[in-house]
Amino acid sequence: MKVPSTSKLRNSFVAISFAAVLALTGCSDDKAAPSGASDGGGEQPAAASDGGGAPQPGGEQAMPEADTSDVPDVVAEVNGEKISKDEFVKAYEPQFQQASMQQQSTGQEINQADLKKQVAGQLVDNRLLLQAASDAGIKASDKDIDATLEDIAAQNGMGSADEVVKALEQQGMSEDDVRKDAASQFTLTTYIEQEADIKKPSDEELKTQYDQLVAQQEQSGGQQGEVPPFEDVKDQLADQATSQQQGEAATTMAKDLREKGDVTINL
Repeated sequence: MKVPSTSKLRNSFVAISFAAVLALTGCSDDKAAPSGASDGGGEQPAAASDGGGAPQPGGEQAMPEADTSDVPDVVAEVNGEKISKDEFVKAYEPQFQQASMQQQSTGQEINQADLKKQVAGQLVDNRLLLQAASDAGIKASDKDIDATLEDIAAQNGMGSADEVVKALEQQGMSEDDVRKDAASQFTLTTYIEQEADIKKPSDEELKTQYDQLVAQQEQSGGQQGEVPPFEDVKDQLADQATSQQQGEAATTMAKDLREKGDVTINL
């Protein structure tokens, strides 16, 4: 059993399409429900309320399609910078696919209007934080980008940065886009660590986290597999705790930047 990881990409708002596409390749072992979907369960898949596929013979349901026909050319403006429809679609479609996959198993209907607003909000927060990082003089070098891709490979159980690039290329991203997302990842993570009080978790906190994981496994009747010994997963748990702090800090910082900035969302 692998310990469910919490990717820095997801928690930091950065590279939304990057994180979602990685999840769709099956490389990530994050157990969190995707954006726009719930953890409900037990019901048979239902047709989506807007843009969903019709039930097929034999009770199976076709995967719904993302409908971006109502998305304006300029989705949002953030302190004078525009977020285009193309940028939105690249972020929205992978998240919609994740929600669709969740729908197949839970029956939770996809509300595309709500999901679009959520993704637009994520893109705005992402842009606000990146603008602040740029103002702070933070910029990723090629070496920083390479190191970030190596970290992402390790987080997702992949052997190298090249494997990350190839996996994302198979999902339609170019190498240039991958490296741009990795640069954003480095820039924002560096900014958050610089501005926020990110504390290293204590052994006691990690042991509590581990005990909770064991309890969850026991409640599932062992369906999730055997939990490795604490020492074997201690580093993973520490990374997860740090990522959670980064995510909480990013949320708070983005909210503050929204209140101070000039933001218009056209959805």
